[in-house]
Amino acid sequence: MNAVQSYRHTKIIATIGPATDSPEKLQAMISAGVDMIRLNMAHGTVQWVEEIIAKIRAASAVVHREVAVMMDVKGPEVRTGVVAEDIELQIGDRLELHSAAIDPDAGNVIQPGSYRVSVNYPDLPHDLEVGAKVLIDSGLLHSTVIEKSDRMVSVQIETPGTLTSRRHINLPGTLIKLPALTKKDEADLLAGIKAGLDFVALSFVRQAADVVTLRDFLKSHGSEARIISKIEDHAGVVNMHSIIHETDAVMVARGDLGIEIAFQNLPIVQSKLIEACMQQGKPVIVATHLLESMISSPMPTRAEISDVSNAVREQADAIMLSGETTVGAYPLESIDVLKKIIESIEPSVGSQVNESIHLYTPKAKMLRSSVSLAAELGNSAVVVFTRSGFLAYVLGALRAYKVPILAFTDIPTTFHQLLLPWGVEPFLMDFSDDPEETIQNALQLLRERGFVDPESWLVVITNALADGQIIDSLQLRQAGA
Repeated sequence: MNAVQSYRHTKIIATIGPATDSPEKLQAMISAGVDMIRLNMAHGTVQWVEEIIAKIRAASAVVHREVAVMMDVKGPEVRTGVVAEDIELQIGDRLELHSAAIDPDAGNVIQPGSYRVSVNYPDLPHDLEVGAKVLIDSGLLHSTVIEKSDRMVSVQIETPGTLTSRRHINLPGTLIKLPALTKKDEADLLAGIKAGLDFVALSFVRQAADVVTLRDFLKSHGSEARIISKIEDHAGVVNMHSIIHETDAVMVARGDLGIEIAFQNLPIVQSKLIEACMQQGKPVIVATHLLESMISSPMPTRAEISDVSNAVREQADAIMLSGETTVGAYPLESIDVLKKIIESIEPSVGSQVNESIHLYTPKAKMLRSSVSLAAELGNSAVVVFTRSGFLAYVLGALRAYKVPILAFTDIPTTFHQLLLPWGVEPFLMDFSDDPEETIQNALQLLRERGFVDPESWLVVITNALADGQIIDSLQLRQAGA
């Protein structure tokens, strides 16, 4: 097989932004090897969604390479309100968080060392207890609750800093009762569904019921988009197994997660999430701060190289760029760095097939045999035909190094969704009523595109007719036969 030696199993996701949203940059980014493009709806509008997805599809058509599209909805969040002037907070200062609007004429200063600001979450005083930690401005300002009433929480500042308007609040260890989807999320999703999105990333997933809420919304509007649950707070970590069971994929969202839990536990939680996803056969994405320094530097730090290497070594399905490709000065260089690290690290990872995955059906267990056979043959691959994508997702979860999963489907949505799982290379092709004709068409396509040598032996998973009945089969085929 021509492509095996340089075959990249780990997928790359890039977030689109001002640095990459021109047709030229989009084409270059897709040509460089990005497998999925993320729309960050924290900074996007309904009007932007339709425009940008159309631009992505057009860029793919120009360079003859398809990518998946993920919409990352903003989700529920707690933020401070507007402040008239920046507040310089010192250690020991008192800050009142009011669940109702503050009279602008009253101002934010009560007296020296004592301030007030509104928050956008009315139930904050009911959810927080005295002694709870409140982190403001993405963790820059640490504080502890010292007093509360029905409409106000008073905190004592523990780290100095400047408080400006609309700062994000983290509440580590506190379960808040915000809805899984906001009105903005629903409006954004409707626009994305109309434009043909492939994945939806749900922010701040705290329990499996949050995933059900989103799935019901998607189904009610005729969308087959797959759900990626972002684990980014303590509740999500505690409920990881039930969330993974309900979702289609998981994102280890290390930005907020690193604030919500003790920072020294973040690598352990990342490893546990990857392991739990592999056990349940669900794709997992490692995201945030992979190459943060490359927003302004053409080279990554040694620590970032090690961090990305660790994610590849742990066999995450995909690694994701955020600021590096939205506002960074070196978006294409950042993609190239990821590719080089992946190409360097993947060969050093053991070729042991994932034994921890739970396979319940005879057909699923046959898939484990298929990758073991292909690995033993050497210079081989597994060819699979799927309409739902299920078989290819399981094959990817088996993590068979140097065994490309060549997945054929005749459904465009499934084709795009097969761009996420580890080691899966999807192909869009019409299926024939005759299984043999479909196999021959697939082998011809693989030869034409240089994916196989005619002498290569391939393991083929397909249906076969036997005595008038359709049966599951595992076949050995020579690519040029």
